This record gives sequence, structure tokens and C-alpha cells, in this order.
Amino acid sequence: MVWKILALVIVAPLAIAFAQDSATQFKYPPGPKSDQVDDYPGTKVADPYRPLENPDSPESRQWIEAENKITFDFLNTIPEREGIRKRLTEVWDYERFGVPFKESNRYFFSKNTGLQNQNVLFTAANFSEKPRELLDPNTLAKDGTIALGGLDVTEDSKLMAYGLASAGSDWQQWKIRDVATGRDRPDVIDWVKFSGASWKKDGSGFFYSRYDKPDEKNKLRSQVYNHKLFFHQVGTPQSQDKLIYERPDQKEWLFNAEVTDDGRYLIINVQRGTDPKNRIFYKNLVDPKSNVVELLDKADAEYAFIDNDGPVFMFKTDLDAPLGRIISINTCKPLPPKVDELVPEAKDKLEGVSSVGDRFVALYLKDAHSAVKLFKRDGSPDGEIKLPGLGTASGFTGKTKDRETFYAFTSYTAPTEIFRYDFDKRESALLFKPKVKFNPDDYTTDQVFYKSADGTRVPMFISYKKGMKRDGHNPTFLYGYGGFDISQTPAFKPENLVWMEMGGILAVANLRGGGEYGEQWHEAGMLHVKQNVFDDFIAAAQYLIDNKYTSTPKLAIGGGSNGGLLVGACLTQRPDLYGATLPNVGVMDMLRFDKFTIGWAWTSDYGSPQNPDDFSFLYAYSPLHHIAKSGCYPPTLITTADHDDRVVPAHSFKFAATLQAAQSCDKPALIRIETKAGHGAGKPTTKLIEETADRWAFLVKELGMKLPK
Repeated sequence: MVWKILALVIVAPLAIAFAQDSATQFKYPPGPKSDQVDDYPGTKVADPYRPLENPDSPESRQWIEAENKITFDFLNTIPEREGIRKRLTEVWDYERFGVPFKESNRYFFSKNTGLQNQNVLFTAANFSEKPRELLDPNTLAKDGTIALGGLDVTEDSKLMAYGLASAGSDWQQWKIRDVATGRDRPDVIDWVKFSGASWKKDGSGFFYSRYDKPDEKNKLRSQVYNHKLFFHQVGTPQSQDKLIYERPDQKEWLFNAEVTDDGRYLIINVQRGTDPKNRIFYKNLVDPKSNVVELLDKADAEYAFIDNDGPVFMFKTDLDAPLGRIISINTCKPLPPKVDELVPEAKDKLEGVSSVGDRFVALYLKDAHSAVKLFKRDGSPDGEIKLPGLGTASGFTGKTKDRETFYAFTSYTAPTEIFRYDFDKRESALLFKPKVKFNPDDYTTDQVFYKSADGTRVPMFISYKKGMKRDGHNPTFLYGYGGFDISQTPAFKPENLVWMEMGGILAVANLRGGGEYGEQWHEAGMLHVKQNVFDDFIAAAQYLIDNKYTSTPKLAIGGGSNGGLLVGACLTQRPDLYGATLPNVGVMDMLRFDKFTIGWAWTSDYGSPQNPDDFSFLYAYSPLHHIAKSGCYPPTLITTADHDDRVVPAHSFKFAATLQAAQSCDKPALIRIETKAGHGAGKPTTKLIEETADRWAFLVKELGMKLPK
């Protein structure tokens, strides 16, 4: 997912003193403070650690250095840490592939030999020949902190536009590479954020969206507004790019454009922040003088363009169908548009649709795991694509007339496999299968359902090593997200395999606020009912305890971004329930999240602190503002990154400083601050392994785990 300094008080970094007994005494460095008090309607709220919102000030840098020293001094005392790191490295070291796609006579796919910091892009005429390396981001930075952020290939497969992100930032620079030679053209496109690229069918240039050039000094913190849609002509400087569409009267709108497969239209997806309810505009590319047509301009539902048959456009939508359906609109007819239904709403959530093989490939979520159904172009059922088991399928790329498509399948206990589906034979064939240094058959996943505080039935996946005994003594890591219509579905991660190998249970709860059961499920966990999400997570923890999977001293909770908010809220509401907490890049200050970068975009899910009605429920659960003075909180390891320009590190900084000042017992309240990394996307493998080793080592110590020999 995408957030008056008065007298400063700062002290020199303080070393950590380790006692010889089981208790560890911490002396945390006081964060730089001010006497800042904000006046909200009827409520004055102190914000003493406001200076930490500037991570580059000398005082903040000194605090960051001191905090990292305390944290790493502590982690260095855990004898199991190095063994965990080595095992993570072994398990991570397996060959893996991305889902291929085809343009003209060439296939394109990504591959990682195992421990490469970034995936490498390859191309080949067929899968029997040795593929040719097309782009290796690992050669662009010694520490692997430059990542491929997106790409699009011309229809004749001669040119590739691609975006690069540095040090985890959302800002990207786009370039053009000649596919035959592997060399870059001189074209350079800067200040791209939250945008892909889409080529015109003649390969003359591509459409993309960007912001105006930001202030260089504050580009990782400043708010971003006024997205603009441009066309870049190959071989010309960015200064000559043609402005296609902008809306200065709607500074919060975001534009993403795609050219239809027949090349006739430019479909413009218009979104306000993270709100799934969007608008669809289009432009006739056959007529250079055509204006942008506002086809669906009410933002009354979610619309995802699938394909077109001439002037007839097809969409996946939840308009009058919370679980999703497929509709068509004839654009030749006068506005407002008339909607014709092709595939009606089913009992399961329609997650995505592609148009391949002269069919609709419809991806459904059935209790948070994948099912794939086929429909003819008229909407009549045409069978299904059978999947290997309980897991997540993704991909199904291609064009309408293609006779093949590709997809990935993964689960919590089995690494991602890549399949090719033949529409003529109506069968799947395994294309890429990873060779791993463990036996997936040693592990299993159960799906259970539990009741939340209000009686709502919530699903949860529980994965573990076979032979596990439900005696209440199993170390358990409970993960959740619960927001922005994002579904948590089964996926393999090396770090989770190592956790289960260590004797741990992995539990993933499908909380309200997500997209597992459609828009009603999403709406049941947003705005004034966001507390439902926290109740669902707390109920999941209680279920695991009541059913003797684990117990409070053995239970850890974790989540990232909106999931970090989840952990922060549950930590402050029920500190008695967990043996440890791991909030990662969390949104912790619900009164100021909208002040930084793209944070304003989250008001569709969270509400606005500036709105008196929204303020009341935001303030009621904001993690930063509910840390009780002299409270005793469970062992906590907060993780963030100094280059995170999605959820700025100030959230974690202020939460850590406040928690440390409030902690009245000897349980650690630590923060690990990664450098040259961002919100998570594109993070180098080496950093992922190091960070995971530190998290698991922290839990080994704090949950009292005894690792198997």
C-alpha cells in the first residue's frame, strides 16, 4: 500500500547495560522534544516528539544512531541469531521465476538465482532456448538498492520502457531500452510516482503520469498533489512531453492510462487516493483532435477495464454487486452510460478478470483462496482452470487472441510454481518449479473460522510443521493487515518457512477492512468502524490461545504499514494478550498521517483528522496517543526505514520514543532503523534476510523458544 519546533532537548547517545540475570536494563536515549500542542476542535493534543518528523536534523540523526546502537547491542547478545541468519540464507537460496508475458514473437520474465538482491529480467523466443539477460538491476548499485519498479514492452517487442526506484523510494526514473541490443536510448523521464507506462501500438512513445519536480531537500516527506498524464515521444527530451490530461481543480486525483489492445483508445483510470471507487475516462487515439470523454464520472463503484470490442468496453465492477460482476458499455450511445451485464455476481468475491484465449479468465476468492473460472465473451460459463490446491493464483496475462496464458500458484508451505495454460487443450503444464532446500510435504495449512467481538465469522489460515501438538506451548506468530480492500491470501515466504522449521506456528487472519469478501467486508473495517479490524485481530489471538495452539507468553503479533497500525492499536488496547509485538513501518500517528507525501490519500479508508466527526474515532484508537504512562508493554521491536516515503519513519520514531518513555518494566521497547531502504518494495535480499534474522532472534529470546537441534 501509500503519509513549531521550540526548545530542543537532546542528550549524547547512551550505551545499553546488560545485566547478568534474565532481566535486561535499558537506558533509552531521550528523543528530541518540543512543547508542541495542537488544537483540534475541542481537544488539545500534545506532540512532544514533533522534532523527530525531520529525520535529517542533527538531533534526529543522533537519536537514530543511538537507538540503532541499543537495538543491535541487544540483538548481538542472542546466541541463536547467527544460526537463524545462516538458515534463512540457505532457504532463501533457491531459483525462482516471475509470470511470463509475450509481445510479438518474444517472451519476457524475471528470474532470481536465489540470493540476488534484485530479480533479473530475461527474454527468449521460446522456453526451450537459453534466455537472454535483458536488464539486471543488481549491476546498478553495489548494495542492490536500485529496483525495477515497472515495465512495458512495445507490441513489436523492439523497445522496453522501464522504471527504476532507488533506496526504496516511491519516486521512479523511467528509461527506454532496445530489446535487441540491451542498450538504453538517451530518453530519461523523471518524477514519476504511482504510475506505469503504456506504449502506443506504433511504438512511437508511451503514456505515463508524474508530478511536478519536488523540492529536492524534502522530496521524501513533502505532500504530493496534482498528478498529470503525459505522452513521451521516443527520442525527445522530457521537456517536450505532451500533456494529455490534468485536473488542477482536483489536486488529489491520480491518473493511470492504458492503451487498448486494438490501439484505438486510451483508457484513463482516475482515482482519488486509495479509495477503490474510481472514475473511467477515455480518449480516442484514432482522432488526434479528440477530447477526453468522462465515461464513468460519479465514483460510485470500482471499475476495472478488461477489454473492448470496438466501441463496446468491458469492465469488472462492484456496481450493484458487492462481490463483483462483469459488465459492458457501448460508448457509441449517449451519456449517461447504459450498463449491460455479462457475468452476474457470484457467491464468491471476483478478484480480477483478464481477456485471453477469446475468453474471460475470472479469478475468484473462495474464503480467501483462489478459484479460476472461464467465461465466453457473451458471459456464458466455459469451465474452470483447476489449481493444485489451497493457495493463491495470479497472472493470466495475454491478449484476447492468444492461445496460451501463464500463471503463478503459491501457498504458505510451497514456493511459487509457474504454469502455462493451453486454451486449445484446456490444460495446465508446469513451466518452472523451484528446487528448494527443504521438504514442503513436512508442513501443512489449516483454515479455521472464529467469531469476532460482534459475532462476525472471520477466517484464518494456520500453518505449521506436521506433528505439532496443541498443548498451548507453541511459539506462534499472528499476522494481519485489514485495510484498503487488500486481500491476504496464501503465499510462500522463506522467512515463514524458517519460522515453522524453528517450531513456530504461522497464523494469518483475514480481517475486515480487507477485500476477501468484497466491498461490504472492506467497508466493515474502515472509517468509523475501523475498531472492527482490531477486534477481529484480538479475537484471532484469543482463538489461538483458547484452542491451545499457543498461550500469551508464546504469542507474537506482527504486521506492516496499515498492518503496523493494526499491531500498534492492538498493543495499546490489549498489552496483556501478547508475549511480543513486531510493528513494521506502521501508521502510528492518526492525527498527522495526512501531512506527509501520499498520506492524504488514505483518508478514504481512515477519515480526515481535520474533520471533527472523523477526529473523534481516529483519536480513539491512534496508537501514538494511547500509550499509557508507566504502563508495562510486551517486548516490542519496531522496524522502519529512513527512506520510507510512503509511511514516513516519523510514525515509528515518535511511537518508539513515546513507548520507551512510558515503559515501566524491564521488557525491551526497541526500534530497528534500516538505512537506504523504503517501505518494502524492491528491498534487497541481503537486507530482507538481515531484518528477518533480527525479528526471529528477538522472538526466540522474548518467547523463550528452544530451537530444534
